Amino acid sequence: MTGTFGGALEARKIDASNGRLTAEVRGEIETENKVLVIKRIHVIYHLKAPASARETIERVHEFHKDYCPVYRSLYKAITITTEYRLEELA
Repeated sequence: MTGTFGGALEARKIDASNGRLTAEVRGEIETENKVLVIKRIHVIYHLKAPASARETIERVHEFHKDYCPVYRSLYKAITITTEYRLEELA
């Protein structure tokens, strides 16, 4: 998912390379019939970019999941949520 988000940002001239985009991922597991099952995944993207790019970043964040092979493969079975946190660069 991070690759899809980063690629979409790069296509819009927002640099997501060299550590500017990282992700923190948390999975939540529950037991079903004595078997551990992943139920929820939450991704927090950390992005370093100019404040002037915020509107574009927001738009990309809204649609990137729809074009992500990982998300499209898993979302029917596992609830996947994302958010981003922008560290504004001068």
